[in-house]
Amino acid sequence: MLGHSLFSRNLAGQRHIDAFFQRKSLVVPPLGGSGFTRDFRLKAGRQTKHGAAQLVMSIMALWLVIASAAPAKNVVLFITDDQSPDLGCYGNPIVKTPYMDALAADGVRFTHAFCTTASCSASRSVILTGLHNHANGHYGHQHAYHKFSSYPHIQSLPVMLGRLGYRTARVGKYHVAPEEVYQFDQAIPGNSRSPVEMADNCKTFIQDSDEPFFLLFATSDPHRSGDEATELPHHPNRFGNRPNNPYPGTTNVDYSPDEVIVPPFLPDTPECRAEIAQYYQAISRIDQGLGRLVQILKETDKWDDTLFIFTSDHGMAFPGAKTTVYEGGLRVPFLVRNPQLDARGTVNHAMISFVDITPTIVDWAEGLNENGLPKPDVAPPVRTNRQAQPYRFHGRSFLPILDQESPAGWDEIYASHTFHEIQMYYPMRVVRERQYKLIWNIAHPLPFPFASDLWAAPTWQAQYKKGLDAPYGQMTVGSYIQRPEFELFDIQADPAESTNLANAAEHQALLKRLQGKLKQFQADCDDPWILKWDYE
Repeated sequence: MLGHSLFSRNLAGQRHIDAFFQRKSLVVPPLGGSGFTRDFRLKAGRQTKHGAAQLVMSIMALWLVIASAAPAKNVVLFITDDQSPDLGCYGNPIVKTPYMDALAADGVRFTHAFCTTASCSASRSVILTGLHNHANGHYGHQHAYHKFSSYPHIQSLPVMLGRLGYRTARVGKYHVAPEEVYQFDQAIPGNSRSPVEMADNCKTFIQDSDEPFFLLFATSDPHRSGDEATELPHHPNRFGNRPNNPYPGTTNVDYSPDEVIVPPFLPDTPECRAEIAQYYQAISRIDQGLGRLVQILKETDKWDDTLFIFTSDHGMAFPGAKTTVYEGGLRVPFLVRNPQLDARGTVNHAMISFVDITPTIVDWAEGLNENGLPKPDVAPPVRTNRQAQPYRFHGRSFLPILDQESPAGWDEIYASHTFHEIQMYYPMRVVRERQYKLIWNIAHPLPFPFASDLWAAPTWQAQYKKGLDAPYGQMTVGSYIQRPEFELFDIQADPAESTNLANAAEHQALLKRLQGKLKQFQADCDDPWILKWDYE
């Protein structure tokens, strides 16, 4: 089994072996058979027993050389659910995240990472395809009556990695469809609120992988849960917490509402503070699961062969963040550990977004060509107008710039949001530069729609009951609900997005420039809503 376990995990090794046999005029099956017992058919003349023995020894030596030079290139993609950059390593001194902080100290921390839509299913579809959701078809939620799903021709990350010889598995929250598009070899069981249990359930898959593996580890924390802490003041949502019965392998980390940090887009009220305290507790639970998963990777000698990415699908589950394209919705934590880099604990200021994740991982797996496109055997060409066109991502690999602090050419991102729940039609498109940000609220005459859990949130209801003039972060309840067509912000001068510059005379040239960028983005990415520039 030595030959199989060493070499079936690396396609580069397979290519080297294929080339060797071509030179020897031999035909050999692909790696993946049982051990060294292979039926070699000699095509070029008769070989003596002595010559055959030498040939076998040469093959074995070649295998050993390839194995020593080609370690497995595993991938773990760890996605939390509704988490803003509330980690110690991102400057929050209250929330306790020692394992997340340790990952940052051992890898790269991105300061400007963005989702492209602050909606659960839609965002995950972008993560797993490298395409904006308006192009992959997954406009909103997958489950129940929402029924959004991607087009059948879409190529997803697990399928592409499977073609590259990877074993693929997922554990926890899935939330995309159809399964034949987002196909994994294995669905590992586990309560997605119980991260240590999830990690333990992954151990067999990790340690038994002779081939390189891809593991999607997706928690349901710190998403809001369906119950309230009625024994506490202001009855905050529990965020999945179990005060008297912690999840297996975890210890509850409690927070006082008085100590939490209220971000500027939320109201500093007792109701909001009570909910943030519960949200923090859920984050600390995730952290313990992360620590256990890293421990398993180390115990199984996989840690130094594994690209590890930690992020969240979008910002925190509060009005003002989730389902919006404000900074609170789009900004996410993003930590990457590349075992091949020498530098540790670095900071990267590149502006990256979720369309860049799949290209990066396919790049790590050596599945991109010299132009940054997936190779034809990884993602088949797309036929348009009877012509075959290379399959293209909307993003690009950030693997080459991981070790840089401020790489050139990474200074803007785009966002595209259309739905969350089926009843929440509110398309928004965004261009975000270093300094300026433009939001186009395409359906601006409509009131901004609410996700059912955000509408019920005590944080929102406490302010909503006070009337339309009641403050909500930097806005009022009324201005949060009814939005203008364009919102233009100077993010450097106004990071809280409190002053809309779209109607200011001195900013009309800037507005036109950014509108032009949005139109070009929509044209480049096949956005059907580009039509709305011309009518309605």
